[in-house]
Parts: sequence; C-alpha cells; structure tokens
Amino acid sequence: MIAMEAEIHAASHIGRVRRGNEDNYLFLNRADGTFRTKSINSNEIVVQSVEVEERGIVLAVSDGCGGLLGGDISSSLAVVTIKNLLNDVIPIYDNRLSFELVERLYEATLEANRVIHYEALKNPPYQGMGATITAVGVKHDVVDFVQVGDSRGYLVRNGKIYQITKDQSLVTQLIDAGEIAADEAETHPLKNVILQALGAQATVFPVAVRLIPQKGDILLLCSDGLSNKLPAGELLRIVSLNVKNLKNACEVLIEKANTLGGEDNITVILAKLKGSALRELTDDAAVFYPLKLDREVPNS
Repeated sequence: MIAMEAEIHAASHIGRVRRGNEDNYLFLNRADGTFRTKSINSNEIVVQSVEVEERGIVLAVSDGCGGLLGGDISSSLAVVTIKNLLNDVIPIYDNRLSFELVERLYEATLEANRVIHYEALKNPPYQGMGATITAVGVKHDVVDFVQVGDSRGYLVRNGKIYQITKDQSLVTQLIDAGEIAADEAETHPLKNVILQALGAQATVFPVAVRLIPQKGDILLLCSDGLSNKLPAGELLRIVSLNVKNLKNACEVLIEKANTLGGEDNITVILAKLKGSALRELTDDAAVFYPLKLDREVPNS
C-alpha cells in the first residue's frame, strides 16, 4: 500500500460577469518537479493522483486584484514564483536547503511579494496590482497553510468542516473588535477590503498555520468567488455528497456559485489524503495552531 497519496482536483472558472479570469492555482509535486497552474481553458478540471514523498507537495490558490490588466499578471507571478522557489528552479538563499517545507513556502511567499511589487513599480499600467495567496505544504505528518489575503483553506473531516485560515480583511477585523456581528459581514459595504495582498506593499506578513493530517482528510482551497457565495455548511454538504467523486464536487461547487450570481472568478482545489503513513481518523475535533515564522528576507 502506498504510504501516502493525494487525490487532487483543481479548477478555475471565469464566472458569469467578469471579462477575464484573474485567479490562478498551483499544484506542485516536489518529488519529480511536475506542476500545474491554470490553463488557458480555465473551465478545465485538472485531476491528479500522486504519491506524497518526503519532499512533499504544494497546493495554492491566488486571487489577483488590480483590474484586468494587473490581476491576471499578479496571480500568475504569485504561483509561478512559489513554484520556482519550491522546485529549486531559481537560486535560493544559502541556508534554505535546511529549512522545513513550511519555512521554504513562507520564504517563497515573501519572494512572490517582492516580485509582484517590483513588477508594479517598473510598469505603470500595473500600479496597484496585487494578489492573495493561500498555499499549503503537504507531508505525511503535517499540513501547513501560509496565507496572505482572504482566499480560504478548509478541512473536511469526519462529516465536519473547519475553516483553517482566517480572512485578512477589514470586516474580519471589525468582527474581532466587536464592532459588527458575524452575520453582518456578508452585506457590509466594505466586505471586499483586504488588509494585505502580495505586491501591494514592499513588506508583507504572511500567517502560517499547522494541521496534523488524518486518513481521509479533504483539503479545500478556494478564492472568495466561491467562499462569498457558499457558506461552510453548503461546502460541506456538496463535498460530502460527492466524496467518492471529487471531480463532480468541483463541478457542483462552481455551478452553484455561478447559479448564485457568479459575479467573481471562482477557483477551487480539493485534495483527499490517504495512505498508511497517515494517522487513523478520530472523532476528536481538528486541531490546528499558528506557526511563528517571521524573518527578514536576505537581499538577493
């Protein structure tokens, strides 16, 4: 039996209103360097089944902002920069080889911020562009999320859904401060204001969270084109009904978001984890906790 395997389904859809698709996604198998990002045919559902070896795999969703001209550029730069750094395609800092996967992913996120910010500075038409990123490093013993912005990461386990990431948005800050109720967020006039994005500023502060995986876990990553339309309970219902056909789950999630308006681009990754290396499923609630990874990026 394979020690650990990931069944991965990824799709990105333009939606019903936008003229272009500013979302992107990444799947990278670090064992052999194979990867996928959004194809020209953004409606395609990519299906992969891979053995997760020691180097791990990386999944990511990025939502570009800055309009048609800059949004697609920024989300593409985000996933390609992370792919290159995690794939050792471009030179890395001297001591990075000793880092854990999550540390490398964190550093790659900082580098993506630098790359996008510099691109905007040197190209006036791209000024103001940025991108969210929710990236996940998957190994047999840990699943680590690194986030900037409000693209989300969920865990579906044992008939329950857990939102692992926390939106870095103004309305979330207002909820935390007790200034608005959680149910007011959906209709708040500033609901789309995010507090940080890759490239928007010279400095960015990613948030990292660690989860201990179990057999049968399903990771769900998505842009806000999906999470703004479907509450967590509906995401759970659709995934649970299609747990044996995650390709169909992707199709239904996108179709449902479009039925409810489809005003934004919609991107989703579903990844089911299985294999003997994983812990047995328990009835305990999922436990995830923040990681402290802040550090300065060496000058390149």
